[in-house]
Amino acid sequence: MADALELEALWEDFHRVVNMTSQELAAWLRVRDADEESEPLPEQAGSPTGQHVLAILQKRRTDLTDDDVRVMYKVVDTVGDLVDLEDEPLPERTEEDTRLRHRLMTLGHDPLKP
Repeated sequence: MADALELEALWEDFHRVVNMTSQELAAWLRVRDADEESEPLPEQAGSPTGQHVLAILQKRRTDLTDDDVRVMYKVVDTVGDLVDLEDEPLPERTEEDTRLRHRLMTLGHDPLKP
């Protein structure tokens, strides 16, 4: 596992890029996987990574596992590659922007949140 300083920096980066609360993420994962006739059970909704992000949000830093740390790095890197967190959201969204937003929200990052 990472040393204490590295883990502290990762924890801060993760919580900077994951700007959705655990309740918002859980609701999004359920909506994302729902269809006209059914909705998945909460613990079965969303991608494995989305579910793992949700689990991390519900943990204390001292309870993180090596797998949690791996997923946190993956999320920070993926969100960083897909968006510039310093940019303001565009007022007009295209269909491609909407797909990107939905992909990011599955990782716990809503680019339209301030």
